[in-house]
Formats: sequence, structure tokens, C-alpha cells
Amino acid sequence: MADWDDLRIFLAVARAESLSGAGRVLKLDPATVGRRIGKLEDAMALRLFSRAPQGYTLTVEGQRLLAHAIRAEQAVAEAMDEAGGGGGLTGQIRVGAPDGSANYLLPQIVAQICDDHPGLDVQILAQPRVVNLSKREADMAIAVSRPASGRLTVQKLTDYRLHLVASRDYLDRHPPIMSLADLKQHRTIGYISDLIFDKELDYQTEAGMEAVTLASNSVSVQFNWVRSGAGIAVVHDFAMAAAPGLVRVLPVEVSLTRSFYLIRHSDDRRVDRLNRFAELLAQGVRREVARLEALA
Repeated sequence: MADWDDLRIFLAVARAESLSGAGRVLKLDPATVGRRIGKLEDAMALRLFSRAPQGYTLTVEGQRLLAHAIRAEQAVAEAMDEAGGGGGLTGQIRVGAPDGSANYLLPQIVAQICDDHPGLDVQILAQPRVVNLSKREADMAIAVSRPASGRLTVQKLTDYRLHLVASRDYLDRHPPIMSLADLKQHRTIGYISDLIFDKELDYQTEAGMEAVTLASNSVSVQFNWVRSGAGIAVVHDFAMAAAPGLVRVLPVEVSLTRSFYLIRHSDDRRVDRLNRFAELLAQGVRREVARLEALA
């Protein structure tokens, strides 16, 4: 039967879907990871992964083991919590988030939490898609809508606002914008429409932007286009402090409100360390959104 160390390596490969990715997480050579997976498969007389040039994917038997491995991981986390005695937060925690919050909110929030808890090792997984908590890609995730299914707990964090924004330089060089109809004379920036992974991110439709000239699945790319004077985009109010010189356009006509939610696996409610971190993260997001929006 597999011991915890075997399961730890199995979980890393299942999540990374590659030996190199698992090796980076485990701080092991990929060849060592591969040998350990091979020995585990031999010991269990099961093929746990399908190997292909694109990576490692779980077989049916691997999927069955995954559920047991996650429960073992949960038990280890609970045991570590009990042994820790409720002191300072320690260990690794991974947070998934869309890249808007990952770039303009989480860095300073997480840095402050780590200042107060030096034993923490926090990873921010910025993804232009929904983070898969069922596969334990992260310990918790920030999302812009409530998940429709899964054994998950959902906590609303805060509302946030977005407006049409351009640089002062861009506006000085182009015709004035007095109404939404005037946007047709301007270069607009937004998401690649067929890569919008959540309907809450379809800002351009709500803002009356029929099509965008410059498109990216990354909020950061869009923001840097705006900052460089390339055009007009819907921008988070909390991001505007990162680029002085940005100006709201038609702020009355185009004012969007969205929400952030903290999503966690339901089993993690028994892990005090994750509960405490989640509460600090929630407090930080609310505080930082309020602070930065006041500056916009």
C-alpha cells in the first residue's frame, strides 16, 4: 500500500500533469519523480497515468487513487494544525485568482499576511480560467461568480467597480467622446471574445463596445495597452492607482459592478490553518478594494 510520501508525489504529478512541473513543486529532479511514480505503479500493480508528449493524464485507476490521496492530504493537514497549537501560520498555501486581482490586489495583501506570519509560503496562481479546486490546483480561489457545482464553500468577499478608461495622452490625441456612439471613432481594448471563461467578464458587451481592436485574454496586457495610450478599455477601479494619468471616460454612462468570491473545498473547513488564512485574505481584499477605489 502507498505511504504518504508516495501519495504526495502522485498528487504533484496529477496536478501538474508533468514530471517537470511536479518536480518544481516537490523540489525534486523530474527523473526522480518519474522513478517514484513507476515504483508506485509497480507496487500497486496499476497503471495510474497515461504518458504522452503533451504530459501525464490520470487513468481510471489513477482517478480512483486521487480521491484517496486527497483525503490523506487532508488528514495530514489536520494533524499538522493540531501539532501547531494555533500559533503563527506556517507552511505552503496556494491561491488561485483571475489575473486582475492576482496582479493589482493580491501581491500587497499576501505580502502583509506574510510579514505577520513569516513561516508562510504563499503561491499566487494567476489563470485566465477557472481554477480547478477539485484537482487541488490551489487550496482556495478567488472567482468572479459563484460555482454552479462541486463540493465547495463560497464566501462573498466584496463588490468592485469598473469604468471605461483611457490615458490622458490618448484622449488629447483623439476626437472627444461625448456619448457611447463616439466610441466607434476610437480604438477599443478588451477580451478575446471566444476566450471569455466567465460571463461576468464580458465587459465590452455591457459597455456598448461592439467590437474591440486590441484583444487579449490577460487583464494585464489590456491594462498596459491603456497605460501606453493605445486605446480605451474597461478597467478595474482598483487598478487605476497603478498607472497615474488614466482618466475615466463616460463614467455615468458606463459604470459596472462585479463581485469577488472566495471558493474553497468543503473538506478544508476542518483545517484551522486554512480557515485563518482565508479570513485574513478576505479582510485584506475588502480593505484593499475600498482603499484603491477611493484613490481612483
